[in-house]
Amino acid sequence: MSLTRFNSVSPCAVSRLRLLACLALVGVVAAMGGAVTAPAIPGWYQGLHKPAWTPPNAAFPIAWTILYILMALSLWRLWDKVAPSPARRTAIGLFLGQLALNAVWSPIFFGLHAPVAGLAIILALIVVLVLALRAAFPLDRAAGWLLVPYLAWVCYASTLNAAIVLLN
Repeated sequence: MSLTRFNSVSPCAVSRLRLLACLALVGVVAAMGGAVTAPAIPGWYQGLHKPAWTPPNAAFPIAWTILYILMALSLWRLWDKVAPSPARRTAIGLFLGQLALNAVWSPIFFGLHAPVAGLAIILALIVVLVLALRAAFPLDRAAGWLLVPYLAWVCYASTLNAAIVLLN
């Protein structure tokens, strides 16, 4: 494809491609987490002592599907709606940092059966996610607000992780 032809792509088409890229990136992280988590649920995870506030197993994929979509939309807004700048680069970098921590939590917690290491990762995830929110809000309030339910869920999930460490 010639550069001239690429430059003739409509802004709307570019925006859609960016949205698809964000959905794909976050979807890969979700799929990797699910692939590691699902086999551990009926055996190892089922045998753990869990706190009374643990939701039913069926709630997790529903919650995470919604949260991953919101995350992808937040990233897309930062990439597509915010002009290039050092602040945007920082916000996207922090978003990708928290996404990387999200990606390693399931293989550590569920794959390696390591709740203590999982707790360390999820606490780091909270810190990086808060920084990502602080970086996103001044650039695009909607991008920031899209991450708020995710932060609430990760804080809740950290209490589950901590309780599992204490109870087992």
